[in-house]
Amino acid sequence: MILEVRAKAKAKKEYVKTITQNVYEVAVKEPPHRGKANERIVELLSAHLGVSKNRIKLIKGASSKIKLFQIDL
Repeated sequence: MILEVRAKAKAKKEYVKTITQNVYEVAVKEPPHRGKANERIVELLSAHLGVSKNRIKLIKGASSKIKLFQIDL
């Protein structure tokens, strides 16, 4: 499954919000520096979707606000 994630780094509150079935908005407190925000997004998606972190891979948008993740179910 491919998910589009609209990322918000340096947010005051962390959350995962479902926009559509395959589009999520994820806010993290981490800064967008050296992949820290991306790592935290993976952790939040893992908890939200109930899958292991190693089953979530960033496939596009490492330095963009719009990211694509592949989820292996």
